[in-house]
Amino acid sequence: MAMISSVRRARRAFAAFALLAGGTAFANPQPWQLNMAPGATSISQRVHEVHMIALWVCVGIGIIVFGAMIYAMVKFRKSKGVVPAKFTHNSTLEAVWTVIPIIVLIAMAWPATKLLVDMADVDNSDMTIKITGYQWKWRYEYVDYYKKPTAVNFISTLDADSNRIRQPGSGLDPKSIKDGDYASYLLNVDKPLVVPVGVKVRFVITADDVIHSWWVPALGWKQDAIPGIINDQWTRVDVPGIYRGQCAELCGKDHGFMPIVVKAVPKAEFEQWLATQESETAAAKAAATAQVAPQPATQG
Repeated sequence: MAMISSVRRARRAFAAFALLAGGTAFANPQPWQLNMAPGATSISQRVHEVHMIALWVCVGIGIIVFGAMIYAMVKFRKSKGVVPAKFTHNSTLEAVWTVIPIIVLIAMAWPATKLLVDMADVDNSDMTIKITGYQWKWRYEYVDYYKKPTAVNFISTLDADSNRIRQPGSGLDPKSIKDGDYASYLLNVDKPLVVPVGVKVRFVITADDVIHSWWVPALGWKQDAIPGIINDQWTRVDVPGIYRGQCAELCGKDHGFMPIVVKAVPKAEFEQWLATQESETAAAKAAATAQVAPQPATQG
């Protein structure tokens, strides 16, 4: 067990080093990417580990099964005059190929089950964000931060450049939309979800109209947003950066145009951003209240 734990720690350290060395290149989907990325959270890295275990188990089984098949086809082919065996079964062999798969499945199920239990544990969260899906945008409500209620609440929708280019007959080149070197056409928003690094964030997720699904691969999970139902998940981002996702449930004609952008920043920077947003929200509410307040009657 100690050796397995050491290997796991080494894998996580390598994944963290790769993310730091290459920015968030390994966290976001890349063109022609054939495998899962380690992601930017401990959960996503554990998902990657479980995935790799299952992948190599399948590779090993494939090598054994197809190797035995090819060997039998070549070694015992009819052209060599081989006579087929007449036995009907072999109890020992049948016991072996029944017991071994059971052991393999138990060995794979143990870390996967532990991971699922930990993914569902939203206790001891440091902040809560409510996510509501709409056709075709997301609302983010910062419910609290370290038990202190907040008033930050905004809609996040497809950025103006991507929205303009996607219109039929625009004549504009989607490849011209980039975030640095990253091709971000249809993957940018006007207002990203900002979260602090190293803080356990609980998400409560629902929808207002039809079923949506909030999915950021770098976080290691996706969660359905269903009208009338509250689902929850949590994350703790380890590395600052921009992490992108999309709605993963077909929800209407503009399903492909409701991306998700999570911006993870250091804790001090987040607290400054949160204070600024709360000040702007308070000022906007005060202005709206002043506009609707009854005016004093004038003397004739």
